[in-house]
This record gives sequence, C-alpha cells and structure tokens, in this order.
Amino acid sequence: MPNDIAHFAIHADDCERAKAFYEKAFGWSFEPWGPPNFWRIHTSPGAIHGALQERRAPVSGQGMIGFECSIAVKDVKSAAKTIEACGGRVTIQPFEIEGVGTLLMFEDTEGNVAGAMQYQEGAR
Repeated sequence: MPNDIAHFAIHADDCERAKAFYEKAFGWSFEPWGPPNFWRIHTSPGAIHGALQERRAPVSGQGMIGFECSIAVKDVKSAAKTIEACGGRVTIQPFEIEGVGTLLMFEDTEGNVAGAMQYQEGAR
C-alpha cells in the first residue's frame, strides 16, 4: 500500500473567516461535519479530503504546527492577486522550480502558511 497523504486539516482561530477565504480564493466548498467548528473541505472530485477546524493546542500550548501543503493553481500570478484580495498575504513571491513549476508561499487569514503551485505540463 502506498503511503500517500489522504487528508489535510486547516486550523483556524476564526473558522467562518477562514471558510470565506478559501471559498473566495480557491473555490472550495465546505460541509458541516462532526463536532462544532468542524467542516469537511471539498476541493475537486478525486482530490484528497480536508477539514477546517477550530485551532487547538495539541501539546505545547501553542497553535498547531504541521506539514506544508501546496495548492495546484492554473495561474500563480492570478492566484497571488486573488489571495491578497481575499485577505491573505503573499509571503514569498512566485519563483520557478526547474522541471516542476512556479511556486509562491502565502499566509491565509488565520496565519497558516501554504503554497500555490502552477505546475509545468507533465510535472504533476
């Protein structure tokens, strides 16, 4: 069995604000799921499932620190404009990774850091 990532979670101080950001910036939809302040994230058919949930302190007393994720986008420059228009902040301007594509890093409305990657044809 491959060890693929099968799920991701976005932790938020303000779940409604985070939901609005990802709906507007990336066109994702959300479905209430389980406990209060928990939503299942639908990105596209066949994509891994995600969750949006209220931030909690797992062990150390500080907010969740986890894996870096990148979101596949058609046009990274357009994504940068949309991210900022929706309340996010580009933290690293788009740069090319040879043989892979163009990546930018951003911070969402909740202070979470992620990437937006415009893959080169055949690289994904």
